[in-house]
Amino acid sequence: MANSAGLQHVSSFAFEAMQKVDVVGLAALSDPELRLLLPCLVRMALCAPADQSQSWAQDKKLILRLLSGVEAVNSIVALLSVDFHALEQDARKEQQLRHKAGGSNGESILVSQLQHGLTLEFEHSDPLRRLRLTLSELLAIMNKVVDSNGEFFLKSSELFESPVYLEEVADVLCILQAELPSLLPIVDVAEALLHVRNGDWFLCLLVANVPDSFNEVCRGLIKNGERQDEESVGGRRRTEALRQLCQMNPSQALNIRAMVVEECHLPGLGVALTLDYKPDTADEAVSPLVSYVSGLLLGTNSKVRTWFSMFIRNGQQRKRESSSVLWQMRRQLLLELVAILPRSRSTHMPNDRGMEEEAGSGYSGLREEHVVKASALLRLYCALMGIAGLRPTDEEAEQLLQLMTSRPPATPAGVRFVSLSFCKLLAFPTLVSTPEQEQLMVMWLSWMIKEEEYFESAAGVAASFGEMLLLVAMYFHSNQLSSIIELVCSTLGMKIAIKPSSLSKMKTIFTQEIFTEQVVTAHAVRVAVTNNLSATITGFLPIHCIYQLLRSRAFTKHKVSIKDWIYRQLCETTTPIHTQLIPLIDAYINSILTPASKANPEATNQPITEQEILSVFQSSAGQGEGSRGGRQRYSITTQLLILYYILSYEESLLASTKQLALMQRKPRSYSAALMDQIPIKYLVTQAQGLQQELGGLHSALLRLLATNFPHLCLVEDWVCEEEVTGTLPLLRRMMLPSNTCRYTQSQLHQAFQKLPSSSPRLMRILEHLTLLSPGDLIPYAEALTASMALLLEPAVPRRILQTLNNLWMGLNTVMPRRLWVMTVNALQPSAKLLRQQRYTQNDLMVDPLIVLRCDQRVYRCPPLMDIVLHMLNGYLLASKAHLHSHLKETGDFDRQSQTVSNLGVPGQPETPEVTREELKNALLAAQDSAAVQILLEVCLPTSSEQQLGTDTESLLRSIRGPQPGKATQGQRARGSMDHADPQGGLLSDLREVQCLICCLLHQMFIADPNIAKLVHFQGYPQALLPLTVAGIPSIHICLDFIPELLAQPQLEKQIFAIQLLSYLCTQYALPKSLSVARLAISVMGTLLTVLTRAKRFSFFMPILPCLVSFCQAFPPLYDDVAALLVQVGQVCASDVATKARDIDPLIARLQYLKEKPSGALALGGRTSKLTFPQRRAEELGGCDPDVQLCYCVEATFMDIISSTLHGL
Repeated sequence: MANSAGLQHVSSFAFEAMQKVDVVGLAALSDPELRLLLPCLVRMALCAPADQSQSWAQDKKLILRLLSGVEAVNSIVALLSVDFHALEQDARKEQQLRHKAGGSNGESILVSQLQHGLTLEFEHSDPLRRLRLTLSELLAIMNKVVDSNGEFFLKSSELFESPVYLEEVADVLCILQAELPSLLPIVDVAEALLHVRNGDWFLCLLVANVPDSFNEVCRGLIKNGERQDEESVGGRRRTEALRQLCQMNPSQALNIRAMVVEECHLPGLGVALTLDYKPDTADEAVSPLVSYVSGLLLGTNSKVRTWFSMFIRNGQQRKRESSSVLWQMRRQLLLELVAILPRSRSTHMPNDRGMEEEAGSGYSGLREEHVVKASALLRLYCALMGIAGLRPTDEEAEQLLQLMTSRPPATPAGVRFVSLSFCKLLAFPTLVSTPEQEQLMVMWLSWMIKEEEYFESAAGVAASFGEMLLLVAMYFHSNQLSSIIELVCSTLGMKIAIKPSSLSKMKTIFTQEIFTEQVVTAHAVRVAVTNNLSATITGFLPIHCIYQLLRSRAFTKHKVSIKDWIYRQLCETTTPIHTQLIPLIDAYINSILTPASKANPEATNQPITEQEILSVFQSSAGQGEGSRGGRQRYSITTQLLILYYILSYEESLLASTKQLALMQRKPRSYSAALMDQIPIKYLVTQAQGLQQELGGLHSALLRLLATNFPHLCLVEDWVCEEEVTGTLPLLRRMMLPSNTCRYTQSQLHQAFQKLPSSSPRLMRILEHLTLLSPGDLIPYAEALTASMALLLEPAVPRRILQTLNNLWMGLNTVMPRRLWVMTVNALQPSAKLLRQQRYTQNDLMVDPLIVLRCDQRVYRCPPLMDIVLHMLNGYLLASKAHLHSHLKETGDFDRQSQTVSNLGVPGQPETPEVTREELKNALLAAQDSAAVQILLEVCLPTSSEQQLGTDTESLLRSIRGPQPGKATQGQRARGSMDHADPQGGLLSDLREVQCLICCLLHQMFIADPNIAKLVHFQGYPQALLPLTVAGIPSIHICLDFIPELLAQPQLEKQIFAIQLLSYLCTQYALPKSLSVARLAISVMGTLLTVLTRAKRFSFFMPILPCLVSFCQAFPPLYDDVAALLVQVGQVCASDVATKARDIDPLIARLQYLKEKPSGALALGGRTSKLTFPQRRAEELGGCDPDVQLCYCVEATFMDIISSTLHGL
């Protein structure tokens, strides 16, 4: 389209005047410019306007006056005088004819046979024939475009190429499109004009005369354009045409560029429009070209990125052409790069020492206003080379290296520029090709190392490029090239394909010239820790470097102590927690426990000392009064991280016992005294409210607690915490006036000492304490626990006891371990208190049953018993964890010594490894069962309680439904609090203690069903069966092992099993209970045939009443039970047949009762028949055992009949 360059084009001023119908602006145009717009102006003057306003009438007069002096107007008026309707009909007929003829240029309806050439015919024709000639030629081109299927062609048309008639042809073209818009859509006409010479000129004139169609034409041309415009002649012609359109209307250039990106067509056009764009403000930090290309390559749209990358790759395959848009873009970028380079830069750096010293005073310094632009250019060239595959020329590579090794000012932007330059050197090491360039790079890297501290302090940033240098050096030493590639990509903010082999030269420079491994480790320890380290500080920090060195074991390899640095960094942390802290602690613990190499097993780091750990927790909440009024020296983040370190260290220590057994100098576990002084539960509670800021630290702490301190993870504790820290307690504390009276520990202690006279005052103090948060209660913990024994005295109000229980549960959420020890020591019997025997945490974990060796009065004080049971449950779990850790600590050492001692001793059997585990499980089982048996014994009424009428079956009766009269008494006893009568209060206390114990046993049986099995195989008093069956919901699991209990050889266990089964059948009338009851009846029948006379009496006398429960729960068992009773009666009668007393009538009565049970009641009064056998048994109590058993069988028959008929 170069041949249209000499033609007159529509200026942007003329197009804007046409677009806005600015008559004054049009009048200012020169005659050649006005000539191009005549078609639209003539139509505007002659056609009836839609705007009938006075202002338009005046403008129209000006247009007519403007046109009156132009000679060409007459020819355009003649063109508008033609019958366009007839012309359109002929055109459509010609189109139909061409479709039938298959598109061949045969007969034409619009144009008859031409006598001369097309140009001569156009010259000698009248206006109508001119229209027909132009229309016929245009339709032919449009049809060929449709039939070409996207393949570009250049149509040679004499009409559109003759320079003499171009303006007349343009007039005809504009009039045709304006008058026949349905036949000649402007987008199709624009597409056709691309296939003729001077098409871009005709297109601009056409759009200038229809300015409203600008966006429509541009969008159509872009949608029909090629994906890569510089690949074909058609693409380049289309790009040039659109570029000229945008020069005519520059205000829409950026919108057209956006269309290009949206359609992913014509990438060269987008670049060309950017090159043509002249911003209003020339002082922009980043040029439009850099912004546009960076947005395409670094944006989130992968389709756009791939499309533009293909443009770069394809453009490089062609020979360098000055007209190529790609080379224009590269030249412009290079000019921008050179413009910001320091003026004194040169590749050939002299070795003069003075020149190097001048670097800090401005030598080769990058100006501050150019730093941001330089960073943007570096990222752009990284994207062009790494994503789009741009191969830089020697000149580009030279200037890029000059820019990268320049020295910016000490600002945050300067730090960013140095980081980007360093990463670009790593990403594209081929930029350094000559020894001079390599020397320049080494000098620049040395300058980075020297100036790192100054940049960090002067720029005011915590993350400087020094940490990145150190980190890369560590990666090179450990050969973690993939990590370097990941670091480079994350810093540059783009994914670049970097071959690890390309880093070999940089690796040599780093590991041999700049950073040896020993220099790296020595330098890392001297790096200052990051103050107030948190997740808000981004970039590469010293912690990243230390972490990598720990992973590569560089510190232990070169015997450099890193403990102090890690401890200082942990002390300088705050929320939100930095993501690298937890991996750092894990790597540090691994370096303590795992040697760096097998050849040197002692090469490990030192753990943090106990004194350093204690100093962190000296002012924390767990230290009692020390936390009040004093400001905490260390943040909660530091304390939580140290806690995580301790717990994780202890867990890793146990897991590594096999490896540690081979070490001469073994790492030691932290002492129990240290663990007792750390407020673990308080810290975890604080962490629960900071989960968002702590990331995964809270969940990691919970995991470690559940493993090592299960007694601090009780479910009831979490539920209690919700009650203590929930909404209602918070509202109560908010209502607490600020000037309220504050009580001291001494006042609380004095109120306890003066009980019961000081009950009202003590109640006021305790009620005030309930309004405090658990953390504020810690100073009162010792006073509350030390005086617990005083509450066991008579006449202490129940409300005081209950309030103390609530306060204790609140303290349990923040300091459970210390609280438990103080409570156990306070509740000891008076005899032990006189001996001043004080238990420690370790004593209670070794023997949890110490908790139950308390004052006997606690067993009848429900609020204090609740506390004791809570501690017992916790210490049972703690004992399990303690024994497990003890086994892990000593097991591997013992096995090692066993192996050493057995060497060279043939025939000596090896001790099985499972023995220790079995012993531990046996000890835990004995411990748990002993606790259960003691608690069951507590549930039995004492002799004094029996005299007052206490019955253990009261709980069972209350569940099945209390009898009239007794329920009122029970409710009255339970409701009495402070001034209950002795009998009522005693009954209420026993019942409440039984309920608390049953709840704990229920939890224990669910947690480990083997405990339930062991306890019931051991057995317990039969009087407790109604209580346990009714009060322990999980006792139904006994149905699983009752058959096994029945198979035991001891009669006592068989009797206990049948008695237990009778209560279970009544409580749980399930199909499984029925099957076990059938088995029990069968076992009883079998034992009847094998037992001796004495054993038969001792076996059947206690279990015959159980048959009544079987029949009452399962009436289908009546036949089996009746048959068993008759069989028992027959066996007993046969043994006493030689007696003087006649037993045969008894057998006859039993047979009658079996066959006709209802008749037995009909023979006489119900009462007399049921009580008669009982009276007979009492009368014969001193007689033969078989006689007693016979009458007991008859009484059982009558009870079964009575209960069955009563149920009906």
